[in-house]
Parts: sequence; C-alpha cells; structure tokens
Amino acid sequence: MAFPESWHVRSRSRECSVTEVRFKEGDIIITALFPDPESSGYLRKDFSEKAWKELPEDDKNAFSYWKTKFTPVAAVENVQTVTKQSAEDLLRTMVEEDQEHTENTRYILAVMLERQKLLRETDTQSTAGGILRIYEHRKTGEVYIVKDPNIPLDEVEKIQEEVIQLLSPPAPEINSGEMNPNTQVG
Repeated sequence: MAFPESWHVRSRSRECSVTEVRFKEGDIIITALFPDPESSGYLRKDFSEKAWKELPEDDKNAFSYWKTKFTPVAAVENVQTVTKQSAEDLLRTMVEEDQEHTENTRYILAVMLERQKLLRETDTQSTAGGILRIYEHRKTGEVYIVKDPNIPLDEVEKIQEEVIQLLSPPAPEINSGEMNPNTQVG
C-alpha cells in the first residue's frame, strides 16, 4: 500500500464496533486503525476493552491501536472568527487537501497542537516512506496521521514563521486617500 503523507480519520464512535453497546463516560476503550481495502487510507474502529480482548488474534491486524478513556463529544460551539483560522482548522484543512508542499507545516501544526494539549500522540509507525505519527484529538477523538518530515534544525524557525503567518489575521486594507464617491461630506 502506498502511504500518503497524512490522513484525517473520523472521530471516535459512541458504541463498541463489535457489541454495539454504547460507551459511557470514563469507559476504557481500544481505538484501532485498520487498512481500508477500498482506499489507500484507514478505517477506525472503537472497541470496549472486553470486546477487544475477546477478538480472535486474526482480527487484531490493526495498523495501530491504543487504549484511551471514552469522553463524549461535547456540543461543539460554532464560534468562528472570520479573520483568523485556528491551528486546528488549518491542520484539518491541510490534512484533507494532502498537498506535498504542506508536509512540514502539517507536522509543525500537529506538534504545536500537541503542546497545547489539544492533540496527543498515540503511536508512531515506521514505514518505507518514513515515520508516521498518529495523533488523537483529546476532545473529539478525531485521528490525524501525519508524516514526520525529519525537518533539519536550521529550517524549523523558518517553518514556524510560515505557520505564524498562516495563523495571523489578514492586515486591514489601507485606504490610499481616495475618497469614496458614496461618502457625503458635511
């Protein structure tokens, strides 16, 4: 399977993928990513701890899996600033677009969100194409798979500046002194 640079995988399920029993807040669950036979991506499945233990070994051929505590997705406030895109929104957009030239920026954004405690790294996988870092959003359970581009130390500051530029609101338009013909002067 060819490995794209990153993926955005759906949020956590509200129920066990085997038993279909709804999770309760605080339940220990196993999240697993499986190769998707219909695409070059992955399928996410969430299991109760008991269901995971009872799965036959042949069914545990996950690319990656980890134990986590179930937290229901809180009602997401739809308060968005028009003039500024958040680091989370920017990462989500770049992962969905999957453009090669944004690989370094995606990685810096993921690390930044990890430091802000929004994402947590749940696993790393070595592939022929490099190291893939698997992040889970702490509130929504969304999974992001981001390639570690192994950025040389002398380039990190430049990329951080690019990220800051992308997250900064656009500069206000400056009036060049021309009077608006619709403006009445008293």
